[in-house]
Amino acid sequence: MYAVSITPTLSAGNDALGTTAHFSRETDKQMTEPRHPSAAEAPDTTAAATTAGGVGAQAATFARARRASLVGAIFMMATSAIGPGFITQTATFTATMGAAFAFGILASIVIDFVVQLNIWRIVTVTGKRAADLANAAIPGSGYLLAVIVIFGGLVFNVGNTAGAGLGLNALLGLDPKIGGLISALLAISIFLVKRAGVAVDRVVVTLGIVMILLTVYVAIVSGPPVGDALRQTVWPDQINFATITTIVGGTVGGYITYAGAHRLLDSGTATVDNIAQVSKAALNGILVTGAMRYILFLAILGVVASGVVIDTSGAGANPAAQAFQAAAGEFGLRAFGLVLWAASITSVIGAAYTSISFVTVFNGRITERGRNLATVGFILISLVVYLLLGTAPAALLVFAGGFNGLVLPIGLTIFMYVGWFRRDLMNGYRYPVSLLVLGTLVCALTWYMGAVSVGPIFAFLGVGV
Repeated sequence: MYAVSITPTLSAGNDALGTTAHFSRETDKQMTEPRHPSAAEAPDTTAAATTAGGVGAQAATFARARRASLVGAIFMMATSAIGPGFITQTATFTATMGAAFAFGILASIVIDFVVQLNIWRIVTVTGKRAADLANAAIPGSGYLLAVIVIFGGLVFNVGNTAGAGLGLNALLGLDPKIGGLISALLAISIFLVKRAGVAVDRVVVTLGIVMILLTVYVAIVSGPPVGDALRQTVWPDQINFATITTIVGGTVGGYITYAGAHRLLDSGTATVDNIAQVSKAALNGILVTGAMRYILFLAILGVVASGVVIDTSGAGANPAAQAFQAAAGEFGLRAFGLVLWAASITSVIGAAYTSISFVTVFNGRITERGRNLATVGFILISLVVYLLLGTAPAALLVFAGGFNGLVLPIGLTIFMYVGWFRRDLMNGYRYPVSLLVLGTLVCALTWYMGAVSVGPIFAFLGVGV
């Protein structure tokens, strides 16, 4: 007879909260001897009750572990999507486009919805990380995907480090580069602790909640023209594809596409048996990020609509900080600093964690300890590049989003190929055709937006393409 004990596990070799099924053979003498039931024989109800109680406790522990993993994945995706790049991009584009930028927000939410539901579901049913899945579907493509995601993640993480510096500048008045250095060292410390997975989950959830609450407050006091914003959400006065590509890249492009899905896979929660819970978690994550995006947009729109002129092009420009300060004075500036820093530090963690998860395609034998050390190295490289780079932090953040918007269609194309033509990799799961159709349409759209936006995106760095 086999007894199954399902318990959450954490070890130095697994940095993520995971679950493992432990199987042990019971050598019960009564089970190996012939059984001759008689009227006098009665079941041992006490032992049965004890066993049932133990199984019930284990099931409850497993449920809590799975719930914690799902919440951690939701906020890993959400905080990665609502990073300093998105905050700076939103302030920059709202200042230049006004309420018409609402359409870009809506487009990013719709694209996010389709992309994340497909990515989370395909990773779950195949049980493979994106690069490994790509190699299984199209030999060699996983290496290409890994290289561009890691490079895109590095570009973004330089921007995330810059955002952390801007945040501490607004919060404490520190020099942005000193603030970036301090933030990078804090992020590194998280990956050096023994239970890194638990630390990552707790940090991103706590700071994610702080970001939401502070932004809601500023959105209320800024008094945005909600009616005009709602109208232009569906019927904008102008449409700018470079803007949409940049905002999409800053919220679902590059490494962000895979952040939540890889977190779930590492936690052991991404299994076919949990597909309903995984899909629900993906949907909840999209709703959280969508609401946060629109609230942030309204907070800045209220300031712009009041006639305040926001500097978006100066060497030291920090457009979002100007908006928060105009809305709520000194408190608004400090609140913005905390929001931007929280968004940045969680994005530094998410970008490094997810980018390094692609390294395993080159060396499948790398240990979790090795991954943690590689993550530390990734953060250090991002920090050094930021400290040496002369580009204004705000411009770098906008460019990073645009670059990852160009990366998005490559990975999505591979996933759509798997969904349509490599169902042998899905372990017998019948994939919803409706999701594949929507995913293919979004994939075609992202290719088009990327093609028409290459020049304007590189122009953010003063580079002609």
